Amino acid sequence: MRPFNYKAVYQKLLIPEVVSYLSQIHEQKGQQNLFIEAHKDILTELLEIAKIQSTEASNRIEGIITTDDRLKRLVRNKTTPRNRSEREIAGYRDVLTTVHEDYDYISIRPNPFLQLHRDLYKYSNASIGGNFKNSDNVIAEELPDGTKRVRFEPVPAWKTPAAMEELCRAYNDALTDPELDPLLLIPMFILDFLCIHPFNDGNGRMSRLLTLLLLYRSGYIVGKYISLEKLVSDSKESYYEALQDSSAGWHEGENDYLPFVRYMLGIILAAYREFGSRVETLIARGLSKPGRVREIIRLTTGRITKVQIMAQCPDISQVTVERALRDLLASGEIIKIGGGRYTSYAWNWEGENA
Repeated sequence: MRPFNYKAVYQKLLIPEVVSYLSQIHEQKGQQNLFIEAHKDILTELLEIAKIQSTEASNRIEGIITTDDRLKRLVRNKTTPRNRSEREIAGYRDVLTTVHEDYDYISIRPNPFLQLHRDLYKYSNASIGGNFKNSDNVIAEELPDGTKRVRFEPVPAWKTPAAMEELCRAYNDALTDPELDPLLLIPMFILDFLCIHPFNDGNGRMSRLLTLLLLYRSGYIVGKYISLEKLVSDSKESYYEALQDSSAGWHEGENDYLPFVRYMLGIILAAYREFGSRVETLIARGLSKPGRVREIIRLTTGRITKVQIMAQCPDISQVTVERALRDLLASGEIIKIGGGRYTSYAWNWEGENA
């Protein structure tokens, strides 16, 4: 069986780019913790938005979808699932809640993982929930002509229980070394989990839930307030490229963890930065509703859509957002990009400095 020795490969990851990511994330984490202590009362809105976005995005990556209205009602537990997709969405909602609330009590061991996987399918009549795979599986991709090719052959079914035991043992052992930063160990663990591919179904969703679990247990709780799953979904092509690059040579123990580690650190840092921007908007609650729309655009790096603005301000009506956008365009404070359903907006920094 392939060995897992995180201590042996750790030093190879400490290139200047990665070290820079680590220092920035540590700094952002400290700032977030200070804000949470001082303003716990105003973070409820961020929590709810992140839950909805996380549930939607993680399932959408796997082709599991429903309407926006049904999704919100399911996440808020205001309705019952109507079909298979909604049953799986409801299962993800429940496991996400468990991870959010009980991460300190979920040990990094195969049995708790099986229990989380069981709950992922608790609204379904499928028997796969809570069991490791009983047949070999492959990771395949569909080509433009409709044919499929195998991208990776995971660990065989009969070796999976032992592989998961060894994976958890190696990770827990590495965590005891104070010189090893969990921010590097976590992406390595998730990559190995995906290469084992321990379940018949749900491996992708479980990997994202476990990412949150490991981050929370190590004190990085940004995923509660900013959806990491959405950031992954929005950069899905880069995610799959990094995963493929880091899994090459995995069975022989010759794979390079760096591409996947670099990608995940970028996602985590982006989440912390977005948290900072959202916090500034929340603090600006004293502004008028059009003023808050203005601040959201000003604090956004790059472009933002009307839908994204409304997601950050669920108490502001669509009519008010549209009116604010028209006024900001007329004043030249923002610029419009694209048209129709692809319309987005960006702050006019050149106009501000003119």
